[in-house]
Amino acid sequence: MTPCTAREICAAVGGTLLQDSGAPVTGVTTDSRAVQPGQLFIPLVGERFDGHAYIAKALEGGAAGCLTAAAPETLLPGKLYIQVADTRLALKALASWYRNKFDLPVVQVTGSAGKTTTKEMIASVLSQRYNTLRTEGNFNNDIGVPLTLLRLTPEDEAAVVEMGMSHLGEIRVLTHLAQPDIAIITNIGTSHIGNLGSQEMICQAKLEILEGLRAGGTVVLNGDDPFLSAVSVPDQFRRCTFGIENPDTDVLAENIRLTAEGSAFDIAFAGERYPAEIRLAGRHNIANALAAFAAGVTGGVPPQKAAAALAGGEPEGMRQRPLTLGGCTVIEDCYNANPDSMRAALRVLREYKGRHVALLGDMLELGDFSKAEHRRIGEAAAASADLLVAVGAFAKDVAEGAQTGGMKTVYTPERAEAAALLKTLLRPGDVLLVKGSRGMRMERALAMFLGEEVE
Repeated sequence: MTPCTAREICAAVGGTLLQDSGAPVTGVTTDSRAVQPGQLFIPLVGERFDGHAYIAKALEGGAAGCLTAAAPETLLPGKLYIQVADTRLALKALASWYRNKFDLPVVQVTGSAGKTTTKEMIASVLSQRYNTLRTEGNFNNDIGVPLTLLRLTPEDEAAVVEMGMSHLGEIRVLTHLAQPDIAIITNIGTSHIGNLGSQEMICQAKLEILEGLRAGGTVVLNGDDPFLSAVSVPDQFRRCTFGIENPDTDVLAENIRLTAEGSAFDIAFAGERYPAEIRLAGRHNIANALAAFAAGVTGGVPPQKAAAALAGGEPEGMRQRPLTLGGCTVIEDCYNANPDSMRAALRVLREYKGRHVALLGDMLELGDFSKAEHRRIGEAAAASADLLVAVGAFAKDVAEGAQTGGMKTVYTPERAEAAALLKTLLRPGDVLLVKGSRGMRMERALAMFLGEEVE
């Protein structure tokens, strides 16, 4: 963050300056445990927490000052205090003001699945031409997006901002903050369908990204997706599509093959073909790569450099990371799960040679659709795996779906027992997929299986 004065911040958030330290603010944090000298601490309030209780800790830890919605009883000398009506809204207002200090291309990516992987690939491609800032991890909500924008510095020449949502209206707010030049929607699936009710409503929510897209900007859409391929883009924007199945897309993958490192394919674009490789298996990851390529060439990266850069897009922790143990291949994909990513992971499992084994945990946030979606995943597992171990509250539903699909070898142990069971089942040459929602902590079962200590 470039240094900002107390009066600039106060004006940006519409607050009241209670005390000015005289020192510039050089960063922003919402975590009192990770505060750095010179940062502004913004205490957030939730259903089960109130960050105001940690203001003193943050200031004593080196923060230059804080925002506060409550009038403090005492003011520490030499510290900045700005009072606001709502600290969460003030964080967004500060990020919006700060974003407008920079004139640089911004790519914003959303979708039901593949956002973080696509974001990493886009950053790799854009880095061929620009010094590129990107969202850290999956900080893609109404806290993470503002914090990402507040990390911009004069050295940054482009930015890639990931954006998630679980309800209507959330993307509208975030895209107005980022003001992207390129807006990408990876796909329309069933993640958060428990909140939104249908894929049609999910598509509507994702399309809110267009409301913040700058005039003359480009919308990059999955041309294989039945919802996105039918989207009519307003005249003030350009439209670019990518796909594998649809030959009429602007960016098309051809000659796809599985490699020891991941996947290789050719990108057909503007009458030419460019060889590409990624360190991930699966057609869904190739689609993510096509979106990244489209963002790169739209942003001015030469096509041959954009294609070559895809190999540098490393998968983040616990996302389809292959391991080798005792003659078995283990696909660690424990970061998160929804019906779309679960089906995609099962298809990846099927592409490997060997006996296919799936350890699957619950998919969360599906609401009334939970039982039905878990049964469908069981049916998908039957088509891709030879053996299934399902854990969690919906394990029996997954098992029933698998048995309906014709699978005979199905286990539903308690989560703590899953690792021990796998040790008796796996044999050299097997391929094991481990996947579940973040809340299921499937990496713990994998760690126990690998013989690692688990806290």
